[in-house]
Amino acid sequence: MDLIAQSIVDRCREIIAELATVPEPERIEAINQIRIALHEVSPFRSEPVDCVLWVPAEQVQANDYNPNAVAPPEMRLLELSIDADGYTQPIVTHAREDGIREIVDGFHRSRVGKESRKVRERVKGYLPVTTIKPDRTGRADRIAATIRHNRARGKHGVDAMSEIVMELARRNWSDEKEWVTLRIVAWPR
Repeated sequence: MDLIAQSIVDRCREIIAELATVPEPERIEAINQIRIALHEVSPFRSEPVDCVLWVPAEQVQANDYNPNAVAPPEMRLLELSIDADGYTQPIVTHAREDGIREIVDGFHRSRVGKESRKVRERVKGYLPVTTIKPDRTGRADRIAATIRHNRARGKHGVDAMSEIVMELARRNWSDEKEWVTLRIVAWPR
């Protein structure tokens, strides 16, 4: 690291030491704002995971189209995993204009953070979120992103999946977009 970069890091450490004296809710918001500022100059700013924020759990809400379902044993395993290992993946969200973060991926991770007393207390009622790319915020884009996330991870309900594919068709997706979505849905494992 060159001298200029080292000087910046040293000054940041001084600010961080001062930040430690700020009351917790204000400190969390300040840290989020610092992360946003760092994200703006990051060489990885086009990657959503470059900026993970902690937001109050009540600001994170489910979407109305996710066909993914987790059986009770797997849900308990997810809770155990988050309890033992911490949150290793943020909840992917779309930031709505009303301040709500609508889940694109991570509904079950959000449930653990809201419903597990032990986890909720540890994360102080907050959830780790990242925000999808700004050019992917249309409903059809968010539905397609949810499908891709779900398909990359495992199985989901066929009837519910059929419903969301039909919704994409009702939204007059282009042939190319429909083909990509249907290919993802039908992709053999």
